Amino acid sequence: MNAEAIHQTLKKRFPDGVGELHTETIDPWIEVQPEHIADVCRFCKEDEALGFDFLSNLTGVDAHNDLLVVYHLYAYGKRHSAVLKVRVPKGKPVTKTVTTVWRTANWFERECYDLLGVRFEGHPDLRRLLLPDDWEGHPLRKEYMFPTEYGGIDNTRDYGF
Repeated sequence: MNAEAIHQTLKKRFPDGVGELHTETIDPWIEVQPEHIADVCRFCKEDEALGFDFLSNLTGVDAHNDLLVVYHLYAYGKRHSAVLKVRVPKGKPVTKTVTTVWRTANWFERECYDLLGVRFEGHPDLRRLLLPDDWEGHPLRKEYMFPTEYGGIDNTRDYGF
């Protein structure tokens, strides 16, 4: 099944939750509304024609005014893939968890929360994964300023250039 067919299937089932198909990139992607992502993903997994049994990656991207959560899906039995993206505003970066669809989403969502600050409603254990609990900010945001010290340790670097 190609990207256009996957998009048509999703758009028919979720007319208000699924947006445009973007084909101008190497990996075509489908925009999904944040409040619909869990239902769309469940359908992607359970629908016999789609059969997306594997969430191969979930990551986030700082798109200046918004954050994008990117879902890479794969169907081993069907040998097709899809990319879904959810756009959330930086001021309120919230979407639904997909941990009830794919267990692998647990750590992916925690990493996205830790590094970009995206909150996944319904996540069973949303806490930092890579950084200490008292770390301030989210390092993969474009406006993030790396601290010059943390816990009394100097973070500045002299590369000798």
